[in-house]
Amino acid sequence: MKKKVIEKNPHDNGHWKGQWTYGRPSTGSKVFDVVNVLFMLFLMIITLYPFLYVLFASLSNPLKLYSHSGLLLHPLGFSLKGYQFVLNYRSIWTGYLVTLFLATVGTACTLIASLLFAFVLSKKDSMLHSFFTFAAVFTMYFSGGMIPTYLIVNDLGLIDSLWALILPGLISTYYVIILRTSIMGVPKEMTESAELDGANDVVILTRILIPLIVPTIAAISLFIVVGYWNSWTNALLYIRDSKKQPLQMVLRQILINNDMSAAAGSGASNRSGEDQATRMLLKYSTIIVSVLPIICVYPFLQKYFTKGVMIGALKG
Repeated sequence: MKKKVIEKNPHDNGHWKGQWTYGRPSTGSKVFDVVNVLFMLFLMIITLYPFLYVLFASLSNPLKLYSHSGLLLHPLGFSLKGYQFVLNYRSIWTGYLVTLFLATVGTACTLIASLLFAFVLSKKDSMLHSFFTFAAVFTMYFSGGMIPTYLIVNDLGLIDSLWALILPGLISTYYVIILRTSIMGVPKEMTESAELDGANDVVILTRILIPLIVPTIAAISLFIVVGYWNSWTNALLYIRDSKKQPLQMVLRQILINNDMSAAAGSGASNRSGEDQATRMLLKYSTIIVSVLPIICVYPFLQKYFTKGVMIGALKG
């Protein structure tokens, strides 16, 4: 613990100088550190345990898992039967391909549109700046609703099209405001000097602004990817073809509708007890398979997460 010692400077009348020295931490500081560590461990446990429960359950023997109650601290017998069912379920792979399309193409479209809109809003001297800002903020509090949105999507001929899962929510005002604030945090001298050298808006955005706000872009990209990966309500409204349903819709069918088509031809017993146990194991295994890709992507963007959001939230 540091404590500051103030002493008078004999060579400078009326002025004081400070010097940092190291001292032994006080009892209150030790108690605070212990309580803080215990509290953070408690939060970590209650946050991580639900995921560990699902992981242990997916690796357990289905009959032992079905008869178990209470906390689950380890797999109840090791079994990969649930993952075998999932890998033999053709709709899982189809849902994966659809979700990957949404997570890549949808993220790219949303990020580009949000960046362009944020760049326009960051130029306070642009035409109709106040109007576009008001229109963007207005949508944060008011929307047309589900039925008008469905009618518009239907009139545009997007029903049963994957673009119906991207275009209606292409731009989020929340992301636009964060990107705009981050762009406004870049010193004006840099963009003004580029304009004097003959650079247009496209050059300024792509070669000057975007490289300087990479942490914010990475953080926003993570938000967008997770949003597309977990989205299923739009698919429920607009998608009729089962081959175009994203992964979360397939998961919904398994979890809510008790879809046991994955067990067909897999040798599962027809007895009700084992059938229920297999259904339970299938649910847990599907959850792990669906969240695993996002868990693998997150560590690569984690270093940008806090920095990017703080830059976009505080500057400007």
